[in-house]
Amino acid sequence: MQIVTKQSSLIVLLSGFAAIGLGLTAYRGLACPFCSAVSQTLSEEMSAMDTVAIAKIVAGSETDSDAEFEIISVVRGDKLILPAQKLRVNYFGKAKPDQQFLLMGVDPPDLLWSSPLPVTELAMQYVKMLPSLPKEPLERLQFFLKYLEHPESMLARDAYDEFAKAPYPDIKKLKDQLDRKQLITWIKDTGMPPDRKRLYLVMLGVCGHAEDALLLEKMLRSEDQNLRGGLDAMVACYLTLQGSEGLKLIDELFLANKKSQYADTYAAIMALRFHGTDGGVIEKERVLESMRLILDRPELADLVIPDLARWEDWTQIAKLAELFKSADEKSSWVRVPVINYLRACPLPVAAEQLEELKELDPDAFKRATSFFPIPKPASAATDSSSQLNPSRVGSLAATSDLLAPWAYRPGQLVAMRTSVAQAKSTAARTPIPAGQSSSVQGKAAQANPPLAAGVIGMASVTVGLAMWLAISGAGSRGLIAQLREDRPASLAA
Repeated sequence: MQIVTKQSSLIVLLSGFAAIGLGLTAYRGLACPFCSAVSQTLSEEMSAMDTVAIAKIVAGSETDSDAEFEIISVVRGDKLILPAQKLRVNYFGKAKPDQQFLLMGVDPPDLLWSSPLPVTELAMQYVKMLPSLPKEPLERLQFFLKYLEHPESMLARDAYDEFAKAPYPDIKKLKDQLDRKQLITWIKDTGMPPDRKRLYLVMLGVCGHAEDALLLEKMLRSEDQNLRGGLDAMVACYLTLQGSEGLKLIDELFLANKKSQYADTYAAIMALRFHGTDGGVIEKERVLESMRLILDRPELADLVIPDLARWEDWTQIAKLAELFKSADEKSSWVRVPVINYLRACPLPVAAEQLEELKELDPDAFKRATSFFPIPKPASAATDSSSQLNPSRVGSLAATSDLLAPWAYRPGQLVAMRTSVAQAKSTAARTPIPAGQSSSVQGKAAQANPPLAAGVIGMASVTVGLAMWLAISGAGSRGLIAQLREDRPASLAA
């Protein structure tokens, strides 16, 4: 009988976090800075399949669990199936007369088929055009641009996902083709989903006029949460249009304002991270001035300390040492990031402070040095959607940088759950018949390996955490509570 130790279960847990960190980093590192794709794009799904076809149900062939389909046209894999060919596929329900379906199959010669996806005539034409789209990013985005908010929801969702995964520099190249007035209409629509609103705010930052900042200021000051959907992208857009002068308003509303809600403050911090790396309109030193305001709010200071180290701002050594010494039950989680900041700092005074703080709280020092290698400033980083230096992706140091907020602030685990939900949404859009999920989903994972790594990592986390709790008897505190100071539930949302 195999004996499982606490140490081995901890390794499983941390390796799971590493898989999530590396997967999400690789995935987000390529994407629009504030957008989050709902699922795989149709192009990604189709490229992962061996064959894709448009088909219809043979009238009267339906049973409780399947139906006979006749191939109308082949979009991909014309050597595997032919027009007019008939096959039985798992199908539940009753199709409308002349309803057409999108079928995708893998693993020839005995193809395994995904659940048929009903498509309209327009959607069918859209799907047929996808394989022939140019590889050049600008030309591809030009094609999807006209499908944003399309009346056909399937096409609108797919177009959004294409843009959500597009790098910010590619979106900027569309400046002359973006419809500014249409973007403003969408942004003002209180029924617009926040994820899409974020994309349109990013686009408005690219093509907007200075006077558009007045509209955004009104929305930023509003108490109507529907108007302020996608706040991180809204703040970033406002700053893009206003430049450094716009930071006065952001400081007033979210950073220096101690009554600002946690979610609003965090959204503003995300916008500052963007402008410290990708924005290109505000000097980093001015961005840092606003970042430092959070240090006057000890309960939130851990949100920005890693950024100060990453951007090599070593002016706050004395301030952070004081935060460490004065930390109470509401801000004790600040101690680990302070230690890591000092470990990263090359100045002799930082080493002196580190020795002093080690004596004050040896447990916090042990947590910082046991679970995080010496942080390395990412001065060369150019992507705000990831807190990692791209050159370090794949290293343990890179993983620890990404996991730092989660280690200190349990509420940030919501981000992990959100990513897993995105992975699940792919399966929801293309259901997999019983007995076929392994092969079909394996193919899908090839199309989007970073998301697959995230899902695998989440599974590893679950197994490792269960093993640790079972062995250690940690009970309701859990492993995470053992690795960092407990944080009030009110700040964990």
